[in-house]
Amino acid sequence: MSIVGLVALGLVAGVFASALGVGGGVFFVPALVVLFGFSQQLAQGTSLAVILPTAIVGTIVHHRRRRVVWPVALQVSVGGVVGALAGSQLALALDPVLLRRMFATLLVALVVRMLRRGRVAA
Repeated sequence: MSIVGLVALGLVAGVFASALGVGGGVFFVPALVVLFGFSQQLAQGTSLAVILPTAIVGTIVHHRRRRVVWPVALQVSVGGVVGALAGSQLALALDPVLLRRMFATLLVALVVRMLRRGRVAA
């Protein structure tokens, strides 16, 4: 595992996550599993830890431009905290192979949905 590779992954994921408004986990988890040999559960836990500073910086930048609806963000975050507790326990209880397949299925479903919506909008 090279420090240069990990820093490059952080740079690429940080740019795309902030520019596209997606969680960095969409980039971090597959890269950590495929390129760096992490288990699915280790990649997901590491990704969540990495996303925290990335999200803070992105939030500060958007806040300065008045592009954060704080009442909505705070209300949604309450559910997010409860969901994170439940989801992390579920992820740890699942077989890593099943968890990886579930994650891949989610990514494919999102891609298909976005491609379909892109065609309708165009």
